[in-house]
Amino acid sequence: MRDKALILHIAVLAVLAGAQWVLPDYHHTNAARIMLLAVYAMGYNLLLGYTGLMSLGHAMFFAAGMYATGLSVYYWEFSAAAAFVFGIAGAALYALIFGSFALRTRGVSFLIVTMMFGQATYLTILYCNTVTLGDQGFTLAKHLPAYWAQPAVKYNLALAAFTVALLLCLAVVRSPFGRVLVAIRENEDRARLLGYNTYAYKLAALVFSAVLAGAAGGAYALVFSYVGASFAATLHSISPLLWSLLGGAGTTLGPLLGTGLMYYLIDLTSSITYAYLFVVGLVLLALVLFFPQGILGFVRGKFLPWLP
Repeated sequence: MRDKALILHIAVLAVLAGAQWVLPDYHHTNAARIMLLAVYAMGYNLLLGYTGLMSLGHAMFFAAGMYATGLSVYYWEFSAAAAFVFGIAGAALYALIFGSFALRTRGVSFLIVTMMFGQATYLTILYCNTVTLGDQGFTLAKHLPAYWAQPAVKYNLALAAFTVALLLCLAVVRSPFGRVLVAIRENEDRARLLGYNTYAYKLAALVFSAVLAGAAGGAYALVFSYVGASFAATLHSISPLLWSLLGGAGTTLGPLLGTGLMYYLIDLTSSITYAYLFVVGLVLLALVLFFPQGILGFVRGKFLPWLP
């Protein structure tokens, strides 16, 4: 079963690697963006789908990685690699500090705390506009090598980030650590009675989730040479929730599928009507009614029980 799952994931990566040679320019750029946003959704999915923790402020970790990366390039002339590592470290540290006390709450209380901190992060970015340049953001094109703007470079950087994130997630969810996270999701009290320190496991899951979100934010800043406050807004926290639910929360490939479908659904409907959110809402309603476990969750339940 494990071999089937690994082969499937490698096949998906091979398709993405080969797609860059046949995609038109417009979809070439979209695919790079979707892969990076899927990394963000993977981090969220690890928290929601495998640990059972729902957050409405996850954009703060995406923004932490994005701004730590972008500001270090913009002001301190860090290399892209050094800035990326700095961004990941910034998101991880932020999650460690936040999670050390936020995880003492549960359920709705945790949801509210994440939303409050997410909004506080967004407002801090706006108020510190002398450094962050506020809601207008800033670009990094002049601070990165000229070849960085080439479409092939952008695509392959996004693909590299996605590849590492996907294989890492696959390894984590199939490890004993991942099994404990699922146990916590199903019944935290029973997991605690079995001797597991559920607080420590949830904190580790939150930090790992933030590392993926921060990596996505840092890579997004470098690949698309832009850093903006909108990426810290509440709407950007809701997006990975929708992507995970659409593709299948608790599945490793669900975030990619959900991100791609939602991205093109919005792209297509917004070109036809101003009421595109109404169409998106209908799709989500249909999802809840007919595919409550998401698309890949449905496929796993009916046809492929070995899907991780």
